[in-house]
Amino acid sequence: MSAESQGIRLNKYLASCGVGSRRACDALIQEGGVFINNSSCINPATRVDADDVVRVGRKIVSPKTTEVILLNKPPGLVCSSSDELGRETIYDILPPHLRHLKNVGRLDKESEGLLVLTNDGDLALKLTHPRQKVEKEYLVTLNQAFANELIDKLIAGVYTPEGRARAKSIRRISPRRVSVVLETGLKRQIRYMFEAVHLKVTKLVRTRIGLLQGGGLELGSWRALEEDEIVALQLNPKPRRPAADVLRAANSGPAAKKTARKSTGRPAQKTARKTTARRPARKGAKKVFRRGKK
Repeated sequence: MSAESQGIRLNKYLASCGVGSRRACDALIQEGGVFINNSSCINPATRVDADDVVRVGRKIVSPKTTEVILLNKPPGLVCSSSDELGRETIYDILPPHLRHLKNVGRLDKESEGLLVLTNDGDLALKLTHPRQKVEKEYLVTLNQAFANELIDKLIAGVYTPEGRARAKSIRRISPRRVSVVLETGLKRQIRYMFEAVHLKVTKLVRTRIGLLQGGGLELGSWRALEEDEIVALQLNPKPRRPAADVLRAANSGPAAKKTARKSTGRPAQKTARKTTARRPARKGAKKVFRRGKK
């Protein structure tokens, strides 16, 4: 067995073999049901090397091959392995040898676009956990044109049936079409957000996950992802630099002037208030009397 600083933690190794979740594997290890090279091991943090033989009970286990595919989901399918209402699912259009994979996140029945499926639990957690803030971009078509003020409102946040929700960014493409970027994945989030400002989504397409885009993948088709694409899934694009005309407008506006005054360190000049009250005479000053008109 390898040194403590090498190899894979035993609980993670067992999870990769399909034995169960890490928590379930921890319990199994502590109960004494796991053996490494025929020696009982009760420490979940024990490291497993490539040459080690791991046994659960009488069965020798080994890690399953990691698979990650990208599916361009068509509308009309639900993201579920089975549906109690008998509706068609995404697994009905996948070949049998891929139906053991789990979808990472969901797209509702009416929505379409990019969907990742994998048997890698760690990757699925990285792509869906709010702390990771992996971006998902959507092309949204609405039932009517709307004012730009609503974009600011959706970025600030609105209340939906799933709680308060906000977009990371929204970019207008046409009077009725926008690009929406989310870092969270609440149920039907985009549809509920636009309903909160009295707009209806007529078409919703996920076009990007992290840095990965579809790359010409036809609707209803899938392909296996390469290692560099799996890495791209977990990375976000660098923030876009505002357009030159937007920067000029920002630098010449009242807010920019106020910021410039603050940066010089000079206090703002106060405008003297006019008053009719007489100033008190200085001590020792001679009084001057003026003869008034009769």
